[in-house]
Amino acid sequence: MRIGIVGAGQLGQMLGFAAEKLGLDVRFIDPSENPPAAVCGPVIQSRFDDPVALVALAETCDVITYEFENVPVDALLPIESIAPVYPPTSALRHSQDRLDEKRLFTELDIPLPGYHTIDSRQDMDTAASALGLPIVIKTRRFGYDGKGQWIARQKDDLDAAWDELGAQPLIAEQWIPFDYELSCIGVRSVDAEIAIYPLSRNVHVGGILQSSRSPVDEPVLAKTAADYVRRLLDSLDYVGTLALELFVVGDRLLANEFAPRVHNSGHWTIEGSDTSQFENHLRAIAGLPLGATTGCGHAGMVNLIGEIPEAARALDIGVLHDYGKAPRPGRKLGHITVVANSAEQRDALVEKIDKSVT
Repeated sequence: MRIGIVGAGQLGQMLGFAAEKLGLDVRFIDPSENPPAAVCGPVIQSRFDDPVALVALAETCDVITYEFENVPVDALLPIESIAPVYPPTSALRHSQDRLDEKRLFTELDIPLPGYHTIDSRQDMDTAASALGLPIVIKTRRFGYDGKGQWIARQKDDLDAAWDELGAQPLIAEQWIPFDYELSCIGVRSVDAEIAIYPLSRNVHVGGILQSSRSPVDEPVLAKTAADYVRRLLDSLDYVGTLALELFVVGDRLLANEFAPRVHNSGHWTIEGSDTSQFENHLRAIAGLPLGATTGCGHAGMVNLIGEIPEAARALDIGVLHDYGKAPRPGRKLGHITVVANSAEQRDALVEKIDKSVT
């Protein structure tokens, strides 16, 4: 079986490595000259929304998937009659607009912070009054890794936020003084089989994921999060891997956003789980039985952002994943994964890695 993947970045690369393990063939479409996933299979060098290139990909593949959620939905619709597209484009559409996403959460009775749509400068004042300050103002589309966001802590910040972001549809979100952040990753097959991974506790710096640790010793939260993920998977008739990001506020979970793809906070599953999120994504879309999502111990993952220091390469702990990308500020270049026998041992290893890369 041949899998077509839209996007050939590091997630495509990791999907490609998992495909090799399963004996699946992969090919990609990506406009970059030498993307990370080129080491795994041929790449059609073209825009993600190039109709000719997408048809060429679909005609040579048995199923199509994607590695990031900003693939234009309208570009994928014409090739669905050639090869199935998983996850379904309906899920992709919801994830691309924060307002649609929040309405979906509400429809599924998944709690979330308060929000207010913004279409004018006056709407910002209304949102501030309704939600209270501070508020987080975000673009409704194309935001990731902290991009397209503005925190308005006082009324004077609203003018600056409007000047920076006001040329596009926006949404204001209630500021949540959360205890910490979690993600719950689930996978659903073409036969509606569902498997859920242990929770990941995540730390972000500047809007970019810095580290993840799993499992999280909170059985009630784990059960609640898994329930929310199952609601999403079933309601969207989903096929593939999905990640739901959540805020922990006391004993409550509030949904932040979901990603219809394999997710950075699940990279620990490559070494730390019986079946990685990448392998299970491919199993799901290829019609294969899902693999076990049981953890192999206490896993941690540290992102390597901007550069990979020599000190990180010289570490005698963990597994270094180098994506082969050119250094650039704010760019994810790789990650290091560790697996330990206890949470305390894992945390000590993660802290050691943190010190070596900062």
